[in-house]
Amino acid sequence: PDIVSQGRRPAPFACGYCHLPNGLGRPENESVAGLPKEYIEEQAAAFRSGLRRSSEPKMASVTAMIAVAKAATPEEIAQAADYFSSMRLTPWIRVVETDTVPKTRIEGGMLVVEEGAGKEPIGDRVIETPEDLRLTELRDSESGFIAYVPRGSLRRGKELVTTGGDGRTIPCAVCHGEDLRGLGNVPPIAGRSPSQMARQIIDIQTGARGGAAVALMKMPVARLTASDIVAITGYLASLKP
Repeated sequence: PDIVSQGRRPAPFACGYCHLPNGLGRPENESVAGLPKEYIEEQAAAFRSGLRRSSEPKMASVTAMIAVAKAATPEEIAQAADYFSSMRLTPWIRVVETDTVPKTRIEGGMLVVEEGAGKEPIGDRVIETPEDLRLTELRDSESGFIAYVPRGSLRRGKELVTTGGDGRTIPCAVCHGEDLRGLGNVPPIAGRSPSQMARQIIDIQTGARGGAAVALMKMPVARLTASDIVAITGYLASLKP
């Protein structure tokens, strides 16, 4: 639809520019492919009303999304929701456990490898960067991302996701489905970007993201540490969508 492919002047600009025509998105925004239509429409309404914002005021992608949600008509939002919800989330992220990562810099709202700068310890971080920066900037629909996570993250993440980690959280399958590929209006989370999912957990923890559905997430994320978030999102990203 026009709202996805070209947008409308002077606003809103095309959904496909940030979320890509395949809906898989980039680390600085969200993968919307395969999300329930009603969920997409609810999130657009939350951006428009102020219920959904970022806990980082300088997060340009969220500022842009708020502007788009306010400028788009209900018909345009419904068209975009129809389009993206009809798509299948496909493998887009390669998760690698490691002790060290290439040094990166911020460019285009995401982390990119600084050529010739060497490596550094990963610490308690997810470092998500393009497989091929040139193709990523061309919005190539076949060129995805690498997500580096600390060694042991996938084992620890699986424990937290599947059992709750001895009361640290609640097993994700309770709401997101046994295969973590969604349940009704609850979004699928298997195979999505760890950067995206980590931001949402933090925004819910800080209260920057609100709404009826978010109320159900407050208890599961309340006690999660940065290390827990890295492990959970790394494990979820490693799963088949």
